[in-house]
Amino acid sequence: MNDAEIRSLRQETESLFYHGFGNYMQHAFPEDELRPLSCKPLTRDQNNPAHIELNDPLGNYSLTLIDSLSTLAILASSPESGSKRERALGHFQDGVVALVEQYGDGTETVLGKGIRARGFDVDSKVQVFETVIRGVGGLLSAHLFAIGELPITGYEPRQMAVEDISGKETIKWSKNFKYDGQLLRLAHDLGRRLLPAFSTTTGLPYPRVNLRAGIPFYRNSPLSCESEHGQCPAIPPTNRELTETCSAGAGSLVLEFTVLSRLTGDPRFEYLAKRAFWSVWERRSNIGLIGAGIDAETGVWASSFTGLGAGIDSFFEYALKSYILLSGTSALEHPLHGDYNMSGIDLAPPLRVEHHDPRSFLQVWEEAYAGIKHHLYRGEMYMHPHYIQADLYTGAARAYWMDSLSAFFPGLLALSGDVDDAVEIHLLFTALWTRYSALPERWSAVTGSIEGGLGWWGGRPEFIESTYHIYRATKDPWYLHVGEMTLRDIKRRCWTKCGWSGMQDVRTGERNDRMESFFLGETAKYLHLLFDPDHPLNNLDAPFVFTTEGHPLLIPRSARTEQSPHRWKTMPEQARAQAKVGTCPVSLPPVPFSISVTATRRDLFHAANLARLHLMPTMENLDSPIIEYSHDHPSITLSDIRSPSNYTYFPWTIPLELIPFDGTSSVITTRPTYDITFPALPNSVLTPGMLQRVGNGILINGVGGLRLGMIQDVPGSYGGSGDGDLYRVQAINNIPLGKDEKIFMAPDIVSSVVNPQDPNFTRVRDSTMLDIIVDVAGAAPEPDRRPDSIDELDGPDPDVMREVVLAGVLDTSSEAASHVKMALSFLANHVGSILHEQPAEPDPKYLREYLPAITPTGVGAAPVPDVVEASGPDISGAPQGYLLWSSIYVTDENCNRKLPGSIPRQYQIIVIKRGGCSFVEKLENIPSFAPSRASLQLVVVVSFDEGDDKSRAENLLIRPLLDSVQVTSSGLPRHNPVSLVMVGGGQRVYDIFRHAVGVGLKRRYYVHAQGVPISNLIIV
Repeated sequence: MNDAEIRSLRQETESLFYHGFGNYMQHAFPEDELRPLSCKPLTRDQNNPAHIELNDPLGNYSLTLIDSLSTLAILASSPESGSKRERALGHFQDGVVALVEQYGDGTETVLGKGIRARGFDVDSKVQVFETVIRGVGGLLSAHLFAIGELPITGYEPRQMAVEDISGKETIKWSKNFKYDGQLLRLAHDLGRRLLPAFSTTTGLPYPRVNLRAGIPFYRNSPLSCESEHGQCPAIPPTNRELTETCSAGAGSLVLEFTVLSRLTGDPRFEYLAKRAFWSVWERRSNIGLIGAGIDAETGVWASSFTGLGAGIDSFFEYALKSYILLSGTSALEHPLHGDYNMSGIDLAPPLRVEHHDPRSFLQVWEEAYAGIKHHLYRGEMYMHPHYIQADLYTGAARAYWMDSLSAFFPGLLALSGDVDDAVEIHLLFTALWTRYSALPERWSAVTGSIEGGLGWWGGRPEFIESTYHIYRATKDPWYLHVGEMTLRDIKRRCWTKCGWSGMQDVRTGERNDRMESFFLGETAKYLHLLFDPDHPLNNLDAPFVFTTEGHPLLIPRSARTEQSPHRWKTMPEQARAQAKVGTCPVSLPPVPFSISVTATRRDLFHAANLARLHLMPTMENLDSPIIEYSHDHPSITLSDIRSPSNYTYFPWTIPLELIPFDGTSSVITTRPTYDITFPALPNSVLTPGMLQRVGNGILINGVGGLRLGMIQDVPGSYGGSGDGDLYRVQAINNIPLGKDEKIFMAPDIVSSVVNPQDPNFTRVRDSTMLDIIVDVAGAAPEPDRRPDSIDELDGPDPDVMREVVLAGVLDTSSEAASHVKMALSFLANHVGSILHEQPAEPDPKYLREYLPAITPTGVGAAPVPDVVEASGPDISGAPQGYLLWSSIYVTDENCNRKLPGSIPRQYQIIVIKRGGCSFVEKLENIPSFAPSRASLQLVVVVSFDEGDDKSRAENLLIRPLLDSVQVTSSGLPRHNPVSLVMVGGGQRVYDIFRHAVGVGLKRRYYVHAQGVPISNLIIV
């Protein structure tokens, strides 16, 4: 795309903005929004307070003007003639003047009273989140442009500075108006009216607040209690106000409130916004995901639903952008240390030092993205990569739709340096826009159609925002053509004589009578910046960010507090190690004879295929209401009127010369999937109790009639044939499972139904890993029960396995808990039938610990004794059955001397420290002995290599090598080789054996399907 074409598109975008803005000012100002079909203002629905879709953002404070001011400032840097720049700057300054006339200058003087109100003293119950990102953010961004901290070409406020009669420096805009911070004072007034919403003990703000009255409708808030008695009503009102907020709403206030605090010196906003952010993140699930809805009073997730879109989206955005904005700064003083009113809003626990460090926010982004990529991402085996909705606690798939809000994510990935991931996800959204000439609110990747009838597009900016960010990262002209497509489709489908409408249905083109404020505040802004590569914002060397409402913000140098060089040292060592500094990749060179890397991607048509572009008819000519406007308006072109709806090549605006002449698409990857259905036993019924959720998976109590959905998508190696993908159970009877969830079954359950020779379901003993079970002398704690955070699949709530630890000895955060421990083994009934003898009840004064162990390899390795296996805990988590071996001898490395001859004859277990000599030498120093039930059965080596905490993890255990045949200390071959296993855990595990009174072992079993292991099915 040449410079003339880009310039033409930029001019069309400016005309698009002014068509909407001019009509708003003519037909709707000073109300909040414009009805573009009826040419009337859109106001709050006073007759229906429950109409929150409208009432949440509309606050009776000229919302569209506030949202448009930063766009006007950006247009004022147009590279066109000086007259155009002056016109745009004049519109910006006139907009500020008009706003001050309506709401005053933010002071307590007579000038602080405007035509409509003194500040924002209006009787409007608004949503905190929407008011912050649109109102506060819009005012702050416009203020930064007004004082020159954000650039406007040709605008030099320092040269316009004059002193008023009081000696205060002001910026003279015209004969009748001088700018002296009116927008900042109004932003502070608006922000101050939102503070009562933070009157919770959780740190999470209430979702709504009345700009005049505060929060009298939240009866449990301390601000609503009787001041005399300090008590809230015992009986809540029947019309209880909804206290559920969302992760995005609570966690996406840091940018605006931090800038507000830094510019005004009032630390309350930054402190409360950070506290809300961390209050959300600290409630994440064990697998690192956050939910959509959360109760502000209890801090409990409203549902177990999670994804990337509505209710969650901007939390991730603000994690990364807070790091950028705050880089090089330290926190302001705690509000309680100054003369600030924190009454009623300082109820939650205080922030820790690391909560203020910018790199802590980066760490949140990295951990959050790792969880998203692991649990929500569907890779190329699903035709083309995309993200789905999942269970908050398990990661199991819950829905397969994508919403238009999640189109922001590719742009965020580009900003974080994950450009290739950004490009592949953006491809699918581009294909969808090509298909529908807009993005529907929800689209299903499974059915290929609009989900649940949610087919509207209200002018949302997220897709255009991502297009802009990826273009800035790659400079690939493909994205300019994507921008051209969106511009053409918006002009063709959304034009009205009084502005730009949203679409009620992208399939039919039915329009709605609303021009949302973000259409001018974001959509038009990102389009303009896309087509203006030399705009000063695109080349600004400063830590500035666009908020989730598209308002550019930064902390001026005059308002930055430099970060202490010692502050980073106060963070935990692990956090400092994880918060690494990344770099953005260099853009890939284009394929020879092509100028676009994206257009030559081998997966380009995978996205088109998933979007079903090849099934859509091509319509050459489409009617458009813009035709009546085209005959005398220079901004309308033939392309605007005759845009086709789609092509298999996409975007439909891309010239064919950008497509390689002999290019080919790679084969679409598919992964083998199939179902295993177990035959139903005679007189058996599939009962609810057959499946129970326990610990980190599903407990199967019976397989008759059960169906397992399998997919081959887990990287691994097997069968000695090299690397491949393992099978994974992804669903049980249509109940989806998370990628990390395991399936636990008992051996007799399988053997009673399945033919042992069945190639689709073959039980295999694990020859490498097993579990060592140890009884430790100590007082047994009372059984501990906690409610499961996940609803049970079927049947009553299961008991959750209690953590059995040795106080002061064991690390409860360790990964040492074996599959047996985590499975809440129900083997009291099932395992007993396969044991050689019925176990007795254990002594209650002993604690039981489960340690993963690994067997050795090499010519000197001896098999593990074929003995009665120990039992796992019962359904309540209590240990059951005595352990087989009761005599344990604990020694050192056993390298420098031979053990006394009586030791192997009298002790069944010998525990040795790793190190000092080879494993073979350790065994040489064990004297010969005659085998018996009372003599040595097993040598346990305790590894100290990785430290006490980490080395107990199974994935850190390395198989010991016995590279020569076992011999005695005299050098003679040992007739009865000694069995050896190794465990991790260092000193802590070593101390367990020092206090041990019983030891047993339990083997592990796995299942193969067609010779390939099933990675998450465990036989216990």
